[in-house]
Amino acid sequence: MTASAEKFTRQTLLDVQPLTPNLFTLRTTRDPGFRFRAGQFARLGVTKADGSTVWRAYSMVSSPHDEFLEFFSIVVPGGEFTSELSRLGVGDTLLVDRQAFGYLTLDRFVDGRDLWLLSTGTGVAPFLSILQDFEVWERFERIILVYSVREAQELAYQALIADLAQRDYLAEHAHKLQFIATVTREEHPGALHGRITTLLERGELERVAGLALTVEHSRVMLCGNPQMIDDTRALLKQRGMHLSLSRRPGQVAVENYW
Repeated sequence: MTASAEKFTRQTLLDVQPLTPNLFTLRTTRDPGFRFRAGQFARLGVTKADGSTVWRAYSMVSSPHDEFLEFFSIVVPGGEFTSELSRLGVGDTLLVDRQAFGYLTLDRFVDGRDLWLLSTGTGVAPFLSILQDFEVWERFERIILVYSVREAQELAYQALIADLAQRDYLAEHAHKLQFIATVTREEHPGALHGRITTLLERGELERVAGLALTVEHSRVMLCGNPQMIDDTRALLKQRGMHLSLSRRPGQVAVENYW
């Protein structure tokens, strides 16, 4: 099989940045033919010592307009994929499927005024891509990014989030974004303390945001821990908010590649 006929391309690692012993970011070259919508994910492959390839899904952190691809990963102890991935360095090869996947994209919603992006851990990745794409700033009046981690040191991409307001193309829209960090295992200045579901039940997220979650105006995207997604969906369902499907537009969108 020729390289052009293969379902993947071979990309080169440009940068690997460890954030904590269990979290790291990686940046690769991008094939000119690889297209994606902000919020989608790629299938990445690593070749093991025995010649076999292991594949996993990773949301893009980078914008659809960037010339590189960036991903955010956790090291799973003993995990077949991340153990191999975490050993790679600059200059090494990573396989990337030619097609992007996923439906955690803005076209899941046909309307809405306020966009809530609720994430845990590495689930913040697709929301960072969405926030770097101009479409979200044009479509919504308020954007609330909620990022939940266990320990404060796991709050990644703080510089990128802060930098959004400084970007020229967002100058007129930066006021729309509100960032809410929450840490579950320790108190941290400037962050809430508790799980997203607990903060929702107490009404604390809405209080801090100064904005109500309503069927009429709110659209909610969820990405992260599967239990958080299930529990949050149940809480939103109690408020009359349902998954948005092509045959039945709703108020909630989730990513299910975990």
